[in-house]
Amino acid sequence: MTQSFRRKRNRLPLDDYRRAACYALTIGTAERKPLFAVEATVQLCLDALRRCGEGSGFSVLAYCFMPDHLHLLLEGEDGADLVKFVSRFKQQSGYLYRRSRPDSGNLWQKSYHDHVTRSEEDPLQIAKYIAGNPVRAGLVESCEDYPFSGSFVWGRDVFCL
Repeated sequence: MTQSFRRKRNRLPLDDYRRAACYALTIGTAERKPLFAVEATVQLCLDALRRCGEGSGFSVLAYCFMPDHLHLLLEGEDGADLVKFVSRFKQQSGYLYRRSRPDSGNLWQKSYHDHVTRSEEDPLQIAKYIAGNPVRAGLVESCEDYPFSGSFVWGRDVFCL
């Protein structure tokens, strides 16, 4: 008798992604390649992130492009749809990436990890944690020295302490 295994669902019910909330995301690059070690790749993703955020009801509280993945902290308005936002962002940035490097393949892995923050979690503390990732990874000594992190809402001096 063959036993079949069901893959665990990695998403909450869709309504949980359509409310005013903060979301912490981690999105990996395809095959975990260090694609964000290249400033031009980070820049085209930042441009897509800004456009997608403005057009979908999300504020980008923090971002950090590690060499092979991206950390985001987003705050959505009521009715903003996180699943659509991520899909649109990955599609637009992936398209721009393939256009800029025709023989490069995919930019993103298939899925992503998300965390809907709880009311007792302070978004600024989460942003500080995200900004500290390059330090903990040994890429820089201080988060101020890392060029691929920031916020579209706060200045680096707010969360890079």
